Amino acid sequence: MAGQQPRFPRISRDELAAAAGRTIPDVIAPGLRVLFAGINPGLYTAATGWHFGRPGNRFWPALHLGGFTDRQLHPSEQHDLLDLGLGITNVVPRATARADELTPAELTEGAAQLTAKARRYTPAWVAVVGVTAYRIGFARPKAGFGEQPELIGGARCWVLPNPSGLNAHFTPVTLGAAFAELRRATEAG
Repeated sequence: MAGQQPRFPRISRDELAAAAGRTIPDVIAPGLRVLFAGINPGLYTAATGWHFGRPGNRFWPALHLGGFTDRQLHPSEQHDLLDLGLGITNVVPRATARADELTPAELTEGAAQLTAKARRYTPAWVAVVGVTAYRIGFARPKAGFGEQPELIGGARCWVLPNPSGLNAHFTPVTLGAAFAELRRATEAG
């Protein structure tokens, strides 16, 4: 039926277990307005190949509520972001069940890789989606949300809350407001 949202596939426990350690391709191109950097792929994301792919993840609603998209995209439509000057990568490429399974060394190495990626692709902004990953990976233990004074590979840096359904401190509305603040900053120059 035309106009119907794509569905989320059923992923078995065995398929989820097999996704551990996998990586998924970036949604990236040179000169993006914003390159969103998730912490790392979850198992459902790795199984589907869709960034922020788990049905309970609030990235896609927050992106829409923040004014980056004119409608809520389904994770399977992730490549449509490129037409909007947006992209997605991860700080750590390895899929895990929970982000707290990552080691500080992995986050530090991932931050170095993200910096190199930003140098290569020259986005105007890198938005790290997860303050704890940013604090550890970039050795900024007191960093908060919002614009950071440091650049990442020449790009301005913004830290957003983690949109995982496990992050109960933020509602879809407050996440949308955080994303809207970033959008306004990108439009201001």
